[in-house]
Amino acid sequence: MRFGNQSSFSSNFMQNSMLVKLIYANLVLFVAIKLLYLFFWLFQAGSPDQWALQWLAVPSDPAKLIFKPWTVITYMFLHLGFFHLLSNMIWLYFLGTLFVQFLGERKLYTVYIAGGIVGALLYILFFNVFPVFETVNSSAIALGASASVMAIVVGIGTYAPDYEIKLFGIISVKLKYIAMISFIVDVLSISNSNSGGHIAHIGGAALGFFFAKQWAKGKDITEWVGKSSDFLIALVKPSKKRKMRVKYKRTSTDDYEYSSRKKEEQAVIDTILDKISRSGYDSLSKKEKEILFRASGK
Repeated sequence: MRFGNQSSFSSNFMQNSMLVKLIYANLVLFVAIKLLYLFFWLFQAGSPDQWALQWLAVPSDPAKLIFKPWTVITYMFLHLGFFHLLSNMIWLYFLGTLFVQFLGERKLYTVYIAGGIVGALLYILFFNVFPVFETVNSSAIALGASASVMAIVVGIGTYAPDYEIKLFGIISVKLKYIAMISFIVDVLSISNSNSGGHIAHIGGAALGFFFAKQWAKGKDITEWVGKSSDFLIALVKPSKKRKMRVKYKRTSTDDYEYSSRKKEEQAVIDTILDKISRSGYDSLSKKEKEILFRASGK
């Protein structure tokens, strides 16, 4: 899968700090669990995989979930199989890079978390409502970043539906078709193996779709994730002595100039996005790409 004008994998990867953090979070947890094998073996303490499934995967049984509410978050970073991790991280990298270009790093984080939470809640709902899951509900668990990744895939596919990427550097495909096919495959796969996973994917996809639709109207349905994270970070941050600050009172003239400047900046961004929609990311000049990248980080 290839898109845009990438000088190298590493340079593009390092530019997207939030994307780096999300991928690293998944990788570090995976490696940490594997490194625990020796420790568990030495003390005959069982398997670290079983420990991870018990304390980090999200259970469908509400009676178990109430004692492990953090699993609604931790499950979306948990992978025990290498290829499960690899496939999710490849999707997250490629579609996440595009997501950041259009919507910014903070939205990548909030949509990832919100998509994972909605995916978990839908999975729990299905397993407790429909009779077909009655026999497995007491022991069923879910893990993996797939629901969160689906939120990213469908989110960018809904926000920039006609933007094209090249699969394997050959076939041009619009984002809306990638999102649609991914969603349809999950719906058709519910009755097969990994029903809980596919249901969670649909929850993530739904969050991504509604986020993009509401964002186009100027509303952010994932804002609560960012505010909650900011609050938690503020709690754990070491307190600092308040520094003396000089207050500056803005005049009406300042407000007018600020408003005019913001309108001009937004007009430039809108022109660049229209150009991408018409001709693709490769059609942008170096300066236009820099402007778009700076705007995505705000």
